[in-house]
Amino acid sequence: MVGAVLARRGKIIGRGWHRGAGLPHAEIEALRDAEKLGHTSKGATLYVTLEPCCTHGRTPPCTAVILAAGIARVVVGATDPNPQHAGKGFKILQRAGVAVVHGILSEECSALNEAFNHWIVARTPFVTVKAAMTLDGKIATASGESKWITGEKARAHGMKLRRGNDAILVGVNTVLADNPSLTVRAGKAKPIRRIVLDSLARTPLNAKIVSDEFAQFTTIAVGKKASKQRVAALAKKVQVVVAPFANSKLNLCWLLKKLGAENVASLLIEGGGEVNASFLLGGLAQRVAFFYAPKILGGRDARRGVAGEGAKNLLDVVQLHEVKWRQLGDDLLLTAKVI
Repeated sequence: MVGAVLARRGKIIGRGWHRGAGLPHAEIEALRDAEKLGHTSKGATLYVTLEPCCTHGRTPPCTAVILAAGIARVVVGATDPNPQHAGKGFKILQRAGVAVVHGILSEECSALNEAFNHWIVARTPFVTVKAAMTLDGKIATASGESKWITGEKARAHGMKLRRGNDAILVGVNTVLADNPSLTVRAGKAKPIRRIVLDSLARTPLNAKIVSDEFAQFTTIAVGKKASKQRVAALAKKVQVVVAPFANSKLNLCWLLKKLGAENVASLLIEGGGEVNASFLLGGLAQRVAFFYAPKILGGRDARRGVAGEGAKNLLDVVQLHEVKWRQLGDDLLLTAKVI
């Protein structure tokens, strides 16, 4: 997500933002906007949130366009996170005589692309674990009832989180219990890539994620011990991948690397307690989004937001940083980085 503003003598003459992969970058949009408004870009200052690209990818390098436009000064927020490109755009512009200032509001600008920055460096998705729970940390009753723990405003914000991610992941138990659609609902349902952890291929063939109009966006990760007949039946409807095992469970590190290689830059976990624990206690999550309703469920057998074996001592707990709270109706949303 990149924005740009073109200015001369303290007045804005053009604005632009990057609307999507393969489309013109923010700098180009700002230059075109200035031209439409009848302004010349020669001698102007370009303000942009991210270092201008200097390589030819889906679009031509922005550095070449900036030089051709005769821009005199470029003010940049964040440096390109890709180690292969970082700082090169600055050098190209400086060698051509363009004044370059960078590092302005760099933390704020980098935060705009938190997920992309992680993916471009680690080549695995930026993982956010989302859960809606009672104040005592329960996501469902012992029988599995969970609709609805949180209110409408919290659920609407949860849908917004889906819109901001490339894919969503759940465990097979969530599919069996709730038969969710796992789509982005904003008026008309829109597809999002859907990942299911299902080591034994237990996903029903009539499950919504297998049989709906968006089935092509579903990937089911199974293990080698899964029934070949079940796997073959699922493979006729959705994508099926056979994942290796690690510690008697599907190897999530392998899966994250595979998703990263398929350009999944951000992944939202909406699983049950065991799936959430696998990512959080396994050190595979970068952020949490926990919604808390002012309710107490109680019960030894009620289902917890984070289950698993848990930390053996306080030194091993999952520590959250940069914690932020937000009120959504009667509910509270906690967002934080996981270290």
